[in-house]
Amino acid sequence: ANPEEAFKDVAAAFLVGAMPRREGMERKDLLAANVKIFKEQGQALEKVARKDVKILVVGNPANTNALICAKYAPSIPKENFSAMTRLDQNRA
Repeated sequence: ANPEEAFKDVAAAFLVGAMPRREGMERKDLLAANVKIFKEQGQALEKVARKDVKILVVGNPANTNALICAKYAPSIPKENFSAMTRLDQNRA
């Protein structure tokens, strides 16, 4: 799917797609894969979303992915980004 098409004029975005950590995968490899995903989404949000858009990052590591996304969407206020950092805690 085209992120620019998906995020066009949205008021809310739920970012659930992240690379899952696989057996034997090092954390740096996981982060590298997720940077690609959340950089692209951040750039698309920056370009086509409303500037008052609210963004919820679900894909783990959610806090890191939210930071990456926010970096590439500098005109969207940082307080509009949230991460489900309690996801694993809530599952326990």
